[in-house]
Amino acid sequence: MQTTFTPDQLQTPALKRANEVLRACVHCGFCTATCPTYQVLGDELDSPRGRIYLIKDMLEQGRPADAKTVKHIDRCLSCLSCMTTCPSGVHYMHLVDIARDHIEKTYKRPLGDRVLRWVLAKVLPHPTRFRLALLGAKIGRPFAFLMPDARLKAMLAMAPRVIPPVSRNDAPQVFAAQGARRMRVALMTGCAQRALNTDINDATIRVLTRLGCEVVVAKGAGCCGALTHHMGKTDESHVAAAKNIKAWMAEVQGAGLDAVVINTSGCGTTVKDYGHMFRDGPLAADAAVIAGLAKDVSEVLTALKPEGAAPEPLRVAYHAACSLQHGQQIKDAPKALLKRLGFEVVEPADAHLCCGSAGTYNLLQPEISGELKRRKVATLEAKAPDVIAAGNIGCMMQIGSGTGVPVVHTVELVDWATGGVRPRALGAQGAVPRLR
Repeated sequence: MQTTFTPDQLQTPALKRANEVLRACVHCGFCTATCPTYQVLGDELDSPRGRIYLIKDMLEQGRPADAKTVKHIDRCLSCLSCMTTCPSGVHYMHLVDIARDHIEKTYKRPLGDRVLRWVLAKVLPHPTRFRLALLGAKIGRPFAFLMPDARLKAMLAMAPRVIPPVSRNDAPQVFAAQGARRMRVALMTGCAQRALNTDINDATIRVLTRLGCEVVVAKGAGCCGALTHHMGKTDESHVAAAKNIKAWMAEVQGAGLDAVVINTSGCGTTVKDYGHMFRDGPLAADAAVIAGLAKDVSEVLTALKPEGAAPEPLRVAYHAACSLQHGQQIKDAPKALLKRLGFEVVEPADAHLCCGSAGTYNLLQPEISGELKRRKVATLEAKAPDVIAAGNIGCMMQIGSGTGVPVVHTVELVDWATGGVRPRALGAQGAVPRLR
């Protein structure tokens, strides 16, 4: 794609990067075939190619974002399916991030939008605040019909029926390896996940220590910054990310780390991009080190080769989180792990398409998100599974709110099959709901 940025514009790192991404695009339109929003809405401007044209025009002209551009950029899930499909290697993720930052700085949203986005940015990345908000949502759920805004109704609906207790494993500490130590890893315990489902981190610690890992929950580490990053709040996201970099580098420079293990794939995609995010600042070298150490839990478990057997003959429908299959290009490892341990693994039709969660997307775009959820649940249930497994808390909450089939994290099944506890979502032994 031909671009017309001026030499002065190209002195700006963000515009220089945008120019690189735009010039890689050849207008082929392959991305439209795998874009979830284009599938639902059928509008060229709600496809990656259409959004690229909008972003190009906005950035080249150096003009403030307008309502039309904002509408179509806001509708992007950042599922990154387009990046998997693109034959030209267009790094759409970086381009849309630049666009969102520009929108945040140049466009004044309606008051209601500003308030909602401010609340999400100030609540979701903070587990204690999020827990309080979930309690309020649980109390307010019976009155959802009185809410005039679909987004407020979506926020109430998101709250789990049971808010899990705080896990002691989230506090900074070191968990000793069982037997001979094979690895020393830091576990990213995250933010929203700590409020929504404490079983995931607990299962991760159990299985890693069982397989010979010393697991560190580093002091000072917290939210990866993804939630605010994808809302264009770059300064806030970089503050959160910098805290993680400093916390984990203290471990690297101390007793050392073999990996930073991440069990929420949306966070993993962001942490693996820290090197790019901080490339022009004083944290560039440290950020690159942490990005290189970042591993999805399925990558680490694949290297550790767990042995075990499925305690029950379960048919597992594997949902591939977009941030894992497209953002990190990890497609086979989770399925191979489950098969290795004796689970029957099936995949739904259109496995490449998003479930509609996408961080805060299901709260900010509930209509589109709801349609994507309906489609995803239908394809999963068509496989008549005993349980659905995924590698991202957002996907688990989204899919779980639309089906009666238990939804668990992949690592919970690995933990169970290697001597851990039965996933809480499966209920009592023999009580797994079946659709067959």
